[in-house]
Amino acid sequence: MTKSISYADAGVSIDNANRAVAKIREYARSTFNARTLTEIGSFGGMFSGAFPDMAEPILVASADGVGTKLKLAFETGVHNTVGADLVNHCVNDILVQGARPLFFLDYFATGKLEPDVTASVVEGMARACRENGCVLLGGETAEMPDFYPPGEYDLAGFIVGVVDKSKVIDGKSIEPGDVVLGIPSNGLQTNGYSLARKLFFEVGNYKVDTHVEELDATVGEALLATHQSFLPQIGPLLGSGKIKGLCHITGGGFLENIPRILPEGVSVEIIRGTWPELPIFGLMQKLGNVADQEMFRTFNMGIGMIIVCTPGDAVSVQEQVPGCHLIGRTTAGAKAVVIK
Repeated sequence: MTKSISYADAGVSIDNANRAVAKIREYARSTFNARTLTEIGSFGGMFSGAFPDMAEPILVASADGVGTKLKLAFETGVHNTVGADLVNHCVNDILVQGARPLFFLDYFATGKLEPDVTASVVEGMARACRENGCVLLGGETAEMPDFYPPGEYDLAGFIVGVVDKSKVIDGKSIEPGDVVLGIPSNGLQTNGYSLARKLFFEVGNYKVDTHVEELDATVGEALLATHQSFLPQIGPLLGSGKIKGLCHITGGGFLENIPRILPEGVSVEIIRGTWPELPIFGLMQKLGNVADQEMFRTFNMGIGMIIVCTPGDAVSVQEQVPGCHLIGRTTAGAKAVVIK
């Protein structure tokens, strides 16, 4: 008699998926608010779209991943930070247009589902959602045998926020003579990890548990520093009219990201040395003899978010955003970024 073949025989465990959902349901529920209209497990997540306090609400959406920073989670066994990385990255991406987050959805895919690992990742997401006032509305957990190496997974996130049309930040009013301010980052955030891993592990022959005195941490700890949300710092300024432009320094560093918010006829000069660069960037540059140009188009170099405002508003903005540095100015030009 021919043996009956099940889905589990093909490598997909519905029981493991159910256990994972049971573990993450409470994390998601901890982010719910009065606008949340469905439970985890529905085919679609429902969220109230009524905004009586806004004249013309505009929805702002974005999607992103964590990239090869996930390799550090696999190697260290620390999985409760990458979910927060993902949420905070997405929050920052819509923040630059003046939007506050409403809800977040995730996609978690792996070869063999390990409920504890999945729950740990979602725990980090839920924590970041709560901190940002954002609902973890739903997501997808996919088990795909033979698609991912054992012990590895991929992670993506999708966010929706809202801003009143009259308060959208779009950079259109930026002009030569404006001031460029920088808010410090606490590490690499979620970008440049393919180069960082090459520099530390191939060129420098470090291990994830190697303690580096100048970093005051192990390599793994330094590289896993959580991508922070800048909403707490910038939130009080939204709608004030003081911010002409915001730029999240993500993949592409200074050189590729800043031009995304500049109008035609405007360039930016950044003065290196006007903010404290984190030791990790100098160490990586030394390890690989990396050119300055390559550093500034790959990494955030210690600045996670850039604010453009008028000179007259600069002091007020700096007072409301402690630790913010004056790092440059706008000039006439063809949307170029010059590092001096």
